[in-house]
Amino acid sequence: MSPASSNCLSRTSLESMTIKLLALDADDTLWHNEPIYQNTQKRFRDLLFEYHDPAWVEARLNETEIRNLTHFGYGVKGFVLSMIETAIELSEGRVSAHEIQSIIDMGREMLVEPIELLPGVGDAVKRLGESHSLMLITKGDLLDQESKLARSGLGEHFHAIEIVSEKDPATYTDILARREVSPAEFMMVGNSIRSDILPVIEIGGQAVHIPYATTWVHERVDPETLNEVPFHRLERLEHLPDWLAMRR
Repeated sequence: MSPASSNCLSRTSLESMTIKLLALDADDTLWHNEPIYQNTQKRFRDLLFEYHDPAWVEARLNETEIRNLTHFGYGVKGFVLSMIETAIELSEGRVSAHEIQSIIDMGREMLVEPIELLPGVGDAVKRLGESHSLMLITKGDLLDQESKLARSGLGEHFHAIEIVSEKDPATYTDILARREVSPAEFMMVGNSIRSDILPVIEIGGQAVHIPYATTWVHERVDPETLNEVPFHRLERLEHLPDWLAMRR
């Protein structure tokens, strides 16, 4: 099986356009991230076992986290605040100071987790930085994302870095306008259909989906809604340099 597949059979004029700006997502595209959150969620469920069953704790935490995105944004700090809020609500105020401290400690541990690159990413990013104007576009907490990029050892290969509060059409449009790049000359590559693919296609850009093993509930989309969305899919980021070279 070929490592690449197209989600839309018809070829468009976009495919013949020169890619003036190539952008990569970070979390779960370059390095593992979601498993860190999942492991912390399990520890959180175990912490609250005396108050509610694990499935209910998980559901309420997801609801709280999504509700708080407009206030706290993405990233570990907002996640920790949502865990504390959920713990207070589910315990009806009985959660102890010791338990809250345990939640804060979980967050601190998340912030210093070792960066584990996905297979072939180091070489792929190096090659892409040599062949394209390469940008990193990631959402989340500024300090946390900067720290992860520094620890990844990949920073030197990017010509520009954008850490944004949301990935929506307006955000992508603003980034391209500031760099005087037309949407047709822009390609975004990432693991999230919701954040890396759909808004880019909406503004007229090109997108490549690199699936990750697990997806945060907030980033999931109904597969049936994607039948007419023209994007490409690669199995792994390490296939991207050769795939781009074949398109020239």
